[in-house]
Amino acid sequence: VDDRMDPQQSTRAAIAYLKELHGIFGDWTTALAAYNCGEGTVLRIIRSQKIGYLDNFWDLYDRLPRETASYVPRFIAVVTIMKDPERFGFKFPPPDKPLQCEEVITSRQMHLKEVASGLDISLSDLKDLNPALRKEVTPDGAYALKVPAGKAPVLKASLDAIPAWKPPAPAPKVAAAAPAHHTVRAGETLSG
Repeated sequence: VDDRMDPQQSTRAAIAYLKELHGIFGDWTTALAAYNCGEGTVLRIIRSQKIGYLDNFWDLYDRLPRETASYVPRFIAVVTIMKDPERFGFKFPPPDKPLQCEEVITSRQMHLKEVASGLDISLSDLKDLNPALRKEVTPDGAYALKVPAGKAPVLKASLDAIPAWKPPAPAPKVAAAAPAHHTVRAGETLSG
């Protein structure tokens, strides 16, 4: 499971971290800079100035890594454009409707292909709902598996019928052969 791949969980984590950075630096632009290049980098730059107050992003601009110095103005530009896209010549399609889903707590490893088959849905739909599952297998232990709306009762009723997934057995180790020795003689070639 890699929760960074779950948009909801990673968004909540990013918001919490940005709030923490805002608490450290006191303004959003410096918090964004620290989010991009790391709070340690920004703190080192501030300390190296030997000034007794926390600088804001624009005071640090010339001393920040180039990518970070560009990141913050670009971020501000995107936010400005998103607030009034037509003013800047953009026309965006309507956003996709969020996938409607329900959660079912599972307690053992199951392959998503088996779950999808039992629910009569596509594997790709189930993977889209559970992007944190890297190997298409639920973890061993409690896990909130997302299923399309209306399918939770079906899954709960069929959980025992879905076969448990077991990792493939490791390939048998082959005993290493004794190293061959050869004394190279004049006129021999590697290919020969």
